[in-house]
Formats: sequence, C-alpha cells, structure tokens
Amino acid sequence: MKLTRRKCLATGAAAIAAGIVRGQPNLPRIDARPPFDILIVNGRVVDGSGGPWVRGDVGLRGDRIAAIGRLGDAAATTRIDAVGKVVAPGFIDPHPHGDLMLLADPAHEPAIRQGVTTYILGQDGCGFAPASATTQQYMRRYTAGFSGNPQLSQRWSTVAEYLGQFDRRTALNVTCLVPNGCVRLDTVGLDPRRATADELRAMRRRLREGLEQGAVGLSSGLIYIPSRYADTAELTELCREIAPRGGVYVTHMRGYTPETVGPALEEVFAIGRDAECPVHVSHFNVQANLALPLLDRARAAGVDVTFDLYPYLVGSTTVGATLLPPVVQVGGIDATLTRLKDPNERRKVRDWLTGTRKRLLETVSFTHVPAAEYKRFEGMTVAKAAAAAGRDPVDFVCDLLIACGMEAGCLAPHSWREERDIDILMRHPAMMACSDGIFVGGAPHPRGWSAFARYLGHYVRQGTWTLEEAVAKMSARAARKFGLKDRGMLREAMAADVIVFDPATVRDRATFGNSRQLADGMEHVIVNGKLVLHAGKRTEARPGRALRGS
Repeated sequence: MKLTRRKCLATGAAAIAAGIVRGQPNLPRIDARPPFDILIVNGRVVDGSGGPWVRGDVGLRGDRIAAIGRLGDAAATTRIDAVGKVVAPGFIDPHPHGDLMLLADPAHEPAIRQGVTTYILGQDGCGFAPASATTQQYMRRYTAGFSGNPQLSQRWSTVAEYLGQFDRRTALNVTCLVPNGCVRLDTVGLDPRRATADELRAMRRRLREGLEQGAVGLSSGLIYIPSRYADTAELTELCREIAPRGGVYVTHMRGYTPETVGPALEEVFAIGRDAECPVHVSHFNVQANLALPLLDRARAAGVDVTFDLYPYLVGSTTVGATLLPPVVQVGGIDATLTRLKDPNERRKVRDWLTGTRKRLLETVSFTHVPAAEYKRFEGMTVAKAAAAAGRDPVDFVCDLLIACGMEAGCLAPHSWREERDIDILMRHPAMMACSDGIFVGGAPHPRGWSAFARYLGHYVRQGTWTLEEAVAKMSARAARKFGLKDRGMLREAMAADVIVFDPATVRDRATFGNSRQLADGMEHVIVNGKLVLHAGKRTEARPGRALRGS
C-alpha cells in the first residue's frame, strides 16, 4: 500500500503518542558490541528535532554517536546514569564574541556550563580572518570593547589558519563567517565611499577564498566602521559568492528601533532575494509587532530569512558606537581620537547627545575600561561616573575614550521594547537562541554566562517554550541554517556532542550586578566524544574541532 506524506506523518504521530501514554516508547534493540566508550543510560532523550522526548540510552564510540535505544546492558568504559535527567545535543551559539577570548581561555567555562559546544565566530563584520596584520591590529583596537584584546602567541592571516588555532586546542568546536569589515578594510581601507569595480572583484575573491577554506558565510555590522560604508549593491554582489556554496549572509542591521527597523529589514530582504541566498538577522532586538509582519511577508515571498535573539532588554557594544555621532568616527580610530581632542569636534558630540539621546548619559553604563585612571568607573552609568569625577558628562566620555584609545565597552538598555516582545519573538518559527556573549571587562553583560541557561531554565519553566522547543532552538535550528550537517541532533553516526542536565535545577545565575556567575544544572558535557564536564566538574580535555563549511 502506498502511503501519502500526510498518512505517514499521522501514523508516526500516533505511534509517538502511544509511546508517551505508556511512558516507555518502543525504541529498537541495537547490537551494542563492541563496548561503548561512553554509555548514557536511563535518560529522557530530547534529540533536537522538536519532537517529544523518549526514554532511552545513548552510546558513544570515538567522536560519534554509535547507538540510541535500549542499551542498558551493554559494556562501556564510562557509564553515566542519567535517571531524572535530560540527554540532548550540545547547543550551538550562532552569535558569540569569542573570536579572541576563546583562544585566551580555551577551557571557556561560561559556555560549557550552559551546554554550549559550538561557536560561530566572525560576527558583525568585525572578526579577524581573513585579514592582514594591519587589519587585525585595527580590529583588535576597534572591537576591544566586545572582542577583547588579549595577548596571544598565535598568528594567522587566512580563514584556514585561523580555524586551525582552535582545532583540538579548545573545549568548544568553532566555525566562522567572513567579516565584511575585514575584506573591505584590506581592500578599500577606511574611506567612507563605495567600492570600485576592481575593489569589489578583489573583495569577492577574498570572500571566495575564505569560503573555500571553511567559512560558512558572510557577516556585516552596518553600524561599525568600515562595514557601515558598504551599500546594498556591494553586499548583494558579495552575497552572490556565498549563494552557490551554501553559505549564509548574517547581519547586524543598520537599525533596530521603531524608526529604523523597516528600512533595515527591507535591505536584508532585498539582498537575500537578489543574491538568492539565505539571510539571517543578528540579535533581533525589535518591537515584535512592527518587525514580524515584515519578516513573515518576506518569508511568504520566498526569502529564506531567520533571526537569533538573546533574552535581555539591554544590549552591549563599544562606547564609541553608542555615544559618538558617525561624523566624528569617519576614518577610524586614530582620526576619531584626533577629533575628540579638538574642542570644535567635541561640540559635535555634545550637539548629538541632546534631545532624546540625552537619556543615554543616564542609562548607558561602562562594562570595560582598560585605562587605569578610569577603570574604577566600570559598572557605573556615564552620568554617575562623571559626577563622581566632578566632570561634565560629554567631556568625561571624550577624555575616557582618549585615555583608552577607544578600547571601551558599555551596556545600553533597549528603550523601545519590553519583555512581551522577547516572549513573542521566542515563539516565532524563524527564531533561534544566541548569547551575543562578551567576555571582557569588569562589569560585562551577563548574557555570555547565562543566555542559554536562562532560556533552558526560566523560559521553559514559565511555559514560553516546551523543553523540546528549547533544545531545538538552541541546537538543530542553528546547525541546519549554517550547514553543520553532523551537529545539532542526536542521531546515530552524528558527532558526539552531547549534554546531560537536570531540567529542574538548570538556571542562570549571572546578573547585571554580578555578571560572571556560572550557570547551574549542567552535569555532563561531551564534545566530540570527550567529557569536558563530568559530574559537574571540569576536565582538562580540549577536544574542540574546527568545523568547516561545505
């Protein structure tokens, strides 16, 4: 008898429902020989597909999932009893800022304690490969407020060399995007102009080489220099390189506020439509009722657009990007510093921070201030810090940036949205979880230590997501979007990135007043078949791999 797709789905759903009623779904018996390296038994298996959990065991050999089923009697070198616990695929963070800090801290416990096993780096058009030494030095200084600027012994220039720095040297897996800012800086420089035809061909060649070496797409940060100088035509032309290679265009849009989100989204849709490539919006910090109808309309018209989100109403970036007008930043870091010392140029900053922007002085707070004489102001708002120093707020900001060489970070509350927007955005089928984690400074945003734990604990327990939805949106959704074909789900022969956690106790502990607190509830984390967290304790294993796109 020939079954239609609808009948197949109905039959499968009925079988799953019957298994749930009995409490012990009929999983197949699997020949478990030879012994497993790791055998996880008696757990609630949530496989990442979004389907209901099943009772079962998971056996690992080497760096692969060898079997899933009733395996309790099988021999194993290491046996983990997961009774009362959830067994799930390792989480994939599609938007962290660990480009340098993961190399400086290869154990990277903030992520591991949340079950995150893979990072997608090179975000916001501001990464570090492919890049000349000059471009890397600029990016180190320019992005220090969110990427950090640690002393590293490693050297690289290409995507292949960069990915190689992580391979079997870190606790997490890593893949990356090609940052538009890097290829533009290496080709056009800091000039605020359109690329010439020759320059565009050179940028396409640099991007193509990066993709061939394993990058999974292109990123842009359209509020950052020099990425902000790329127009829609340039970005579309670059995206024509990623379309035939299965890559993704990932963007920090030109705006997220009610006044800017419409045009910003329309640019994203136009690039996806004209370049015929998948597009993805970073940290979708928007009013849901304004943005989602536009996104739904684009998807209905055939644009493959998705987004990621962190569960907070406060953002974090550099002080310069938040408090300085674009005209003062033209030409990059050194040109900006020169202007900030000029009283006439400083008046432009004062004029810009008037009207509705004046509130920024009361709400924006410093996260990372490396200059010794200003470091004590980390955690304070601009207004409070200036008052403590007995200074005018605008002069205080300008002098702080001069002292830091622009290497300063901040928190900036989203005044245009509320918790209800997060709830609505989380329920959208095009959404996936991210952290936008920043791991530098004395008072960083807590999201790097807590975003995934907050989703898995707070939002599951309050009912915004089911447990199964949470796992899918933190694993398989990103794996599918970015072409990580053997990650993000528990399936035989897939990579052995597996986590075990207590759904009743998993929770975020980091707060805005105490942001470096590790999450609770994660008991075992396995990366490529090796335990990096075992019975709640860190191991010395560094089994992370460089994951290269197709």
